[in-house]
Amino acid sequence: MRVLSLIPPMTQLNTPYPSTAYLTGFLRSRGVAAVQEDLALALVLRLFSRAGLLAVRECIHALPVKRRSPRVQAFDRSFERYLATMEVAVAFLQGRDPSIGHRIGSRNFLPEGSRFEALDAYVDADGGDPLAWAFGALGVQDRARHFATLYLNDIADVLREAVDPRFEFVRYAESLAQSQASFDPLAQALAEPLNLIDRVLRDLSLEAVARHAPHVVLVSAPFPGNVYGALRIAQAIKRHDPAIITVLGGGFVNTELRELKEPRVFDYFDYVTLDDGERPVLALLEHLRGERPQDRLVRTFLRTAQGVRFIDAAEPDIPFAEAGTPTWDGLPLDRYLSLLDMLNPMHRLWSDARWNKLTVAHGCYWKKCSFCDTSLDYISRYEAVAAETLVDRIETIIAETGQTGFHFVDEAAPPKALKALAEELARRRREISWWGNIRFEKSYTPALCAQLADSGCIAVSGGLEVASDRLLTLMQKGVSVEQVARVTHAFADAGILVHAYLMYGFPTQTVQDTVDALEYVRQLFAAGCIQSGFFHRFACSVHSPVGRDPAQYGVTLKPLPAGLFAKNDVGFIDPAGVDHAALGTALNKALYNYMHGLGLDQEVRSWFAGRVPRTTVPRHFVARALERRHD
Repeated sequence: MRVLSLIPPMTQLNTPYPSTAYLTGFLRSRGVAAVQEDLALALVLRLFSRAGLLAVRECIHALPVKRRSPRVQAFDRSFERYLATMEVAVAFLQGRDPSIGHRIGSRNFLPEGSRFEALDAYVDADGGDPLAWAFGALGVQDRARHFATLYLNDIADVLREAVDPRFEFVRYAESLAQSQASFDPLAQALAEPLNLIDRVLRDLSLEAVARHAPHVVLVSAPFPGNVYGALRIAQAIKRHDPAIITVLGGGFVNTELRELKEPRVFDYFDYVTLDDGERPVLALLEHLRGERPQDRLVRTFLRTAQGVRFIDAAEPDIPFAEAGTPTWDGLPLDRYLSLLDMLNPMHRLWSDARWNKLTVAHGCYWKKCSFCDTSLDYISRYEAVAAETLVDRIETIIAETGQTGFHFVDEAAPPKALKALAEELARRRREISWWGNIRFEKSYTPALCAQLADSGCIAVSGGLEVASDRLLTLMQKGVSVEQVARVTHAFADAGILVHAYLMYGFPTQTVQDTVDALEYVRQLFAAGCIQSGFFHRFACSVHSPVGRDPAQYGVTLKPLPAGLFAKNDVGFIDPAGVDHAALGTALNKALYNYMHGLGLDQEVRSWFAGRVPRTTVPRHFVARALERRHD
């Protein structure tokens, strides 16, 4: 029985999303004929080609003139330049034509749309190169990569305005699925005539089916921005050959569809599985071969005459140590795009270069944070493997891909496991580069940070969340602001870049809390403790401690909307009554500047549009915390 695993649009363009690699590697280890394809990358490469641009222009010319936005009209006027430069720009971003970088970096080669206007913010008073601070005199490749990324973003804007308003490089049609209790928005979109993007995705889906002749197609939807694409793929396959079994899984399903009752989903997918796919897929394949009765399926939804049914034989999951090594066989590793959309050395790691994604341990060893989905399997079931096993997997992947860069995609890689990894890499004299997500806990001493740097660690990311000791305690984060300062500085001293995940809008957070948090963040940037960060608005999940016991956090949950589809985010009433949306604008503006080394001497109140209180944080809090560490 041949199994085809597909990545639907959209995900990262610089490296494959790892879900199909994990599942394909596991299935092959169990003797299953398993293959995989990345239709997200294939869609972008088909659209961003000469043929794709010609099809886009046809869509533009089919629009009434009054419906063509200024951006679309500018693109149409410069179309011949876009057509001439499209394929060489893509080849450059793929690393296949580096010499063209000299022409791209000159800013006389690529046509420039509105995305290039942001470059005007970098003003050089001496009339020299305004981007010299970022790229220096010899940074030809990075400079050209940044311009080529802006060029692709310009064309994506045109696609959004002339072809499909839902198009995004990462969050394609996200609003149709995110926290949608009703399937109606998706059903209506799927019933509409196919636009250019839909037609290309349909063709790519059918080409993949023709190449592999699968009996079963597994589609992984890790995010809301994958769901529309996943359904369009399944729709095309079912119309082509209803006998092909289609199965939906992935992170979106695991968090938002745990109580799925919507029968219309099964017009597209025969089965929907929850949590890690290894055990449910093995059970399903046994069932399809006639070796297992239907009532012995594992964590699987299906449609019956009586409606949607959930079947779970409650068999144990495949141990993490036995899940095997992911494989990227079948994915075009030389065709991914290394993008550079932000001039920040840490932030670029998410979109630049191809990383072998691997997991140090399953789940989270801390699993206490009150904003997190701690009740779900991907957090709650913690399993580690021996360092020898992990390095065996690393060496197998290097032998397959020829690349030594790794992104450890754990919820939070355990410090003991990372120390053991560093020791095993040193014992084998295996040189790699790696980065991953951690908790900023005191186990990361200067000595351990130096050891991790020697093992190849180039960057870490971790949650500071709301930089307030009161709120960190309420979150059960297990760290303090002073501790974060010391740990991040230890990483920075070792030459390791640090990214901080930041949050605003947590229950009971006041305006004073927000101003103080920004002051802590400013000081961390100014002291060189962190180099990058991202503020996101707190969203209450039904699977988190806040969602399960809101009274403990001083809030009242709003009733969930009626519906048979998704159930995850839940609204709440916070008696603090703060306008977090307005504060978020200021926080993100300040953070953007901090990441570019700007505004670090400004008083934090200057970022806010309205009147806010003066910070209560001592101006040298972080500096003194670091002095105490050295004492």
